[in-house]
Amino acid sequence: MKSERKSTIGRRDFLRALGAGAGVAATSAPLATQALADTENNDEKRKARYKETDHVKTFYQVNRYPS
Repeated sequence: MKSERKSTIGRRDFLRALGAGAGVAATSAPLATQALADTENNDEKRKARYKETDHVKTFYQVNRYPS
């Protein structure tokens, strides 16, 4: 009889290699990007941004928020 070797990877070995690869990718990504400065000035940071439009009011009514 010939003994044939199977070249398969076990499930645990696969998941272990996948987890190690994800860890390496996650740690190398922030090192590759450069930090950007904030582009808003103080007036833009303090301006009102929330606007209660019709679709926002409808959302509140549908979800039974108190008015």
